Amino acid sequence: MATTRTATTQWKGALLDGSGTVSLDTSGVGTFEVSWPSRAEAANGKTSPEELIAAAHSSCFSMALSHGLAGAGTPPESLQTTADVTFQPGEGITGIALTVTGHVPGITAEQFQQAAETAKANCPVSKALAGTTITLKAELL
Repeated sequence: MATTRTATTQWKGALLDGSGTVSLDTSGVGTFEVSWPSRAEAANGKTSPEELIAAAHSSCFSMALSHGLAGAGTPPESLQTTADVTFQPGEGITGIALTVTGHVPGITAEQFQQAAETAKANCPVSKALAGTTITLKAELL
């Protein structure tokens, strides 16, 4: 069964001096302020498209890695994934760095690295973001 998730942005003004809000409509968990300065300079309590992409990517990757590990008979006790999305004004998103640490009994560091590489290649968000360079650092605790 396919699912659709919805977010809505209300924007007022020009890019450089305007601002807006993005609401997570499907879940209803919040509405967040966005602006050009929060995207291209300091966040100052506001979010950006890149931060939202980082949230989507880190959670999708963690789900894919957890699923792959469990399918191999070694479910993780814990995973912590960070996604750093780099935005260069005038250029766009120039890269995404995934960093994952995991506590997974019964596997080697090499097996964890391979499972992480497979998750990176197959998570739906990674596939959607295939137009940018995605790096991965995986560490088994």
